[in-house]
Amino acid sequence: MANLNMSNSTNSEAVPFKNDNRLILGIVLGVITFWLFAQSIVNVGPAVQHSVGITPASFNLAVSLTALFSGCFIVVAGGLADRFGRVRFTYLGFILSIIGCLCLIFAQGEVLFIIGRIIQGLSAACIMPSTLALVKTYFQGKERQRALSFWSIGSWGGSGTCVLAGGAIATYLGWQWIFIISIICAVLGMLLLKGTPETKIEDPSSLPKFDYVGLFVFVITLVSLNLVITKGSTFGWTSVVTLSLATVCFVFLILFFVIETRKASGAFIDFSLFKNVPYRGATLSNFLLNSVAGTLIVASTYTQQGRGFTPFENGLLTIGYLVSVLCMIRVGEKILQKVGAKKPMLLGPLITGSGIALMTLTFLPDTLYIISVLGGYILFGLGLGFYATPSIDTAISSAPEDKVGIASGIYKMASSLGGAFGVAISASTYSAIIASGQSIAIAAALGLWISVGFCLLCFTSILILVPSNAGKNK
Repeated sequence: MANLNMSNSTNSEAVPFKNDNRLILGIVLGVITFWLFAQSIVNVGPAVQHSVGITPASFNLAVSLTALFSGCFIVVAGGLADRFGRVRFTYLGFILSIIGCLCLIFAQGEVLFIIGRIIQGLSAACIMPSTLALVKTYFQGKERQRALSFWSIGSWGGSGTCVLAGGAIATYLGWQWIFIISIICAVLGMLLLKGTPETKIEDPSSLPKFDYVGLFVFVITLVSLNLVITKGSTFGWTSVVTLSLATVCFVFLILFFVIETRKASGAFIDFSLFKNVPYRGATLSNFLLNSVAGTLIVASTYTQQGRGFTPFENGLLTIGYLVSVLCMIRVGEKILQKVGAKKPMLLGPLITGSGIALMTLTFLPDTLYIISVLGGYILFGLGLGFYATPSIDTAISSAPEDKVGIASGIYKMASSLGGAFGVAISASTYSAIIASGQSIAIAAALGLWISVGFCLLCFTSILILVPSNAGKNK
C-alpha cells in the first residue's frame, strides 16, 4: 500500500498506510501507558501510602484526579490535535506520561505525587483522542473495526491487566517499577510512530477559537465536586469547607451551561454532536459503564484489608477479567459486523453488572468468596469486551469528519469522567461506611452495589438511545 503524505489534509476518506500494523502497535502502547501503568496503582494503595506518606483520602483523591484531568482536558487536546496534528499530540502524550511517571517515582509526600497523577491525566488527554482519530484516518470498514479492537485491547485490556501487573510488580520489584516500565513502553511507542504521516484539518485558521472560559468553568465545577466526594468525610459533611465547595460546584455548573448554550460556535463542548442519536447513546452509556471503575479499587482494597491478601494474590483473582476482556473484544467486533452495535452494547452492562453482583457476596467464607470473585471478574471482563468495540465504532463513525478529534475527545472524556466519579463515589462510600463503625465487609458490599447501579443505568441508556440499526452495513 502507498505511503501517502498527509501533513495537510481533511482526510475525508480513510487513507491506507503501509505501516498499519506498526502504527497499531504504537497506538496500543500509547493507550497502555495510561490504562495499564497509570491505573495499576489501584492495587498498590497501601504500599504507596506507606512509602510516599499520604493518607487514604489523599490517595483516593490522587487516583480520581488522574481521570478527572484526563476528562477535562481531553476535548481540548482533541481539538488542538485536529488543528496542529494528531501524530504530534500523540508524541506529546508520551512525553507527558514520562514526566508524570518520574514525578511518582521520586515523590515524597502528597504534593509531587498528586502533581504526577495530574500530569498522567493530561498525558491520557493527549493520547486518547489523537489515537482514535489516527485509527479513523488510516483505516476503513473491517480494517477500522479490527484496529479499534486492538485499541480497545490496549484500553480495556490494560485496565484488566492493571491489578494483576501492579500487584506482581509491587510485590516482587517495588511499586516504583510500575512507572519505570511505563517509561520504557512510552519510548517504544514513540519509536513505532516515527514516520507516520501527519494528519490534521486542512485549514485550522477557519475554525473558531477554543473556548478557554468554558474549560476553566468546567474544571472548577468538576474539581470542586470531586473534592466534595473524596474529602467530604475528612472536612466534615456540614463543614464550611464542604458546603462552600458544593456551592461553588452548583454555581459554576449553572454558569457553564449558560456560557456553552449561548455560544454559536467554538464552545468547549460542542452540544451539536449530541443531536446525532447514535453518538449520544454511545457517549452516555460509555460514561455510565466506565463508572464501574470503582469496582477495582473497592474490591482490591477489601481483599487486602478484609481478607489479608497480598497485592499479587489479589491480582491473581483478576486473571479471569484479563483473559475474558481480551478474548471478547474481538468477539464483540464480529458480533458488531453481523448484527450491529445495539445487541452487544446491551449485553455488556448486563453481564458486567452480574459479575460485580457476585463480588458483593462478602459474607461468604474465604474459599467460597474466592470462587465468587473469580467468577465475578470473568463476567466483568466478558461484559466490557462485548461493549467496547461496538460502542467506540458507533461513536466515531457517527462523527462529522471535520470534528472527529473533538468527537473522539468528548467520547473519551465520558470514559475518564465516568471512571473518576465512579472511583470517587465507590471509594468514598467504602471509607465513609467503615468510619461510621460498620464492618469492612458491609462497606465493600455497598461500595460494589453502587457499580451495579451504574450498569443498570447504562443498560437503560442504550435501550432508549441507541438505534437498532447502529453499526450495521458499514
